[in-house]
Amino acid sequence: MSLSSIEQNLSSYIDQHTDRLVEITRDLVRIPSENMPPAGSEGKCQRYVAGLLQKLGWQPQLYLLDDVPGLKQHPLFFGGRCYDNRPNLGARQKGAGGGRSLLLSGHVDTVPRGSYQWTKDPFGGEVDGNRLFGRGSNDMKAGVATSLFVLECLRELNIRLAGDLLFETVIDEEFGGVNGTLAGRLMGFNADAAIIAEPSFLRICPAQRGGRTVHLTLQSSGGVLTEGEFPAGVIEKLTFLLARLRDFAEQRRAGAKPHDLYDHHADPVPVSVTKIVTSLWGTQEPITIPEQCKIEIYWQLMPGETQENVEREFFNWLQSLTTLPGSPISEIPAATFPIRWLPGSAISRSEPLVTEFAGCATRALGKAPPVAGMEAPCDMYVFHEVTKTPAILWGGRGGNTHGADEYVEIDSMIDAAKALLVFVCQWCGIA
Repeated sequence: MSLSSIEQNLSSYIDQHTDRLVEITRDLVRIPSENMPPAGSEGKCQRYVAGLLQKLGWQPQLYLLDDVPGLKQHPLFFGGRCYDNRPNLGARQKGAGGGRSLLLSGHVDTVPRGSYQWTKDPFGGEVDGNRLFGRGSNDMKAGVATSLFVLECLRELNIRLAGDLLFETVIDEEFGGVNGTLAGRLMGFNADAAIIAEPSFLRICPAQRGGRTVHLTLQSSGGVLTEGEFPAGVIEKLTFLLARLRDFAEQRRAGAKPHDLYDHHADPVPVSVTKIVTSLWGTQEPITIPEQCKIEIYWQLMPGETQENVEREFFNWLQSLTTLPGSPISEIPAATFPIRWLPGSAISRSEPLVTEFAGCATRALGKAPPVAGMEAPCDMYVFHEVTKTPAILWGGRGGNTHGADEYVEIDSMIDAAKALLVFVCQWCGIA
């Protein structure tokens, strides 16, 4: 499929101004906005975004979640977070009339830089070849920058849209926050469709997996010197639990029906151990057999699975550990859920949002992008469930996401911007 003359102009403009896209991304990366529940530091980044929008002639609204009517009473609200100096941002540019409305959404919070050693400055925005490094570069400041760049392109090209175009950057998406996304819906920043700027690796993602995180605590006697038998500590219990975790993983694979957007995955519902902590490390700590072990287990869900069924399955497995022959675990380990229940969610691949975006991306990039489900939870389910808004994930490609030396690939940002700009013009219409 060939580009129309208007679309060729859009693509050419982006090719001539890619440095500006990189500049916005670097600006965002250089402003730390780490989410460290219950608090976070998104305020400065949100004020930068507001200032850029004002320069483009928009009138952004910064608002605190504590001031959103009905938020704390909403069934999806997740308590225990502090929102001081952490504003959401929403903005709407009215169209000339007659077109469909569209929301470009993204989150500005990132996971913390962490304790792992970086070889790049986590807040330097360093460019090395085709990669731009920094915390949140891939997840998802490059996506936010892409949306902002598209708004800038529209202004510089003097394009007036027929339908309303909305933009928002929300806080507290990481660690299952989602309250920021919910607040945007309650504040009325809603449209006929939404594009969420997650790093989708240039795939159109109409679906997200769900996720559940549990903290288990194992207890036992420890020490290194006793009158009788050498203390076993918790290691025997830990070893047994980890060996039997495969049973839970196999139950998940056997019982969870794969959604058609995930049928290409060999394991659509993976189960992972993400943290194990026994004793503090180093010669300043005594050598002793650990008495306690904390284990973090994270597993993913298919769209359509319910919290009741998934948690029943987990606790049945946990209970079984106490009855298996030779088990050193005689009591069910203490279990807590540190993060909210995150359901899987999906819209049909035949939705106009999906099919039209696919057509625009094909024309802009010269090949059809894959349509697949995202391999992680996110906040898209709020659009699907709360406002029944068709929403997809679209963004570039990167690596080391949530890890040290996180990066985004610059050429993928450019491709993401081209497809998004063409789609905005088609969906909203040019006045």
